[in-house]
Amino acid sequence: MTPSERAEFIADVAAAIQAVPATLSDDEQRWVRMAIQREAQSIELRKAINEKTLGGLVWAALVGLGYLLVDFFKNHGFK
Repeated sequence: MTPSERAEFIADVAAAIQAVPATLSDDEQRWVRMAIQREAQSIELRKAINEKTLGGLVWAALVGLGYLLVDFFKNHGFK
């Protein structure tokens, strides 16, 4: 292969590569959209679980504090 043939071959390959668009098929695009949606739902679920767990812990702390106050008043003669 001579240098001119080699240059021509490289130019032909480069033109062929540029001619083929690098897009996803409809099925691939749908799969990517579903994967993104699934990841967003997973993040929202984790966020909701964290918020509800924190809320439950705060309520448990308030109930425990109330129980301690009631017990304190019972032990010190208040009824």
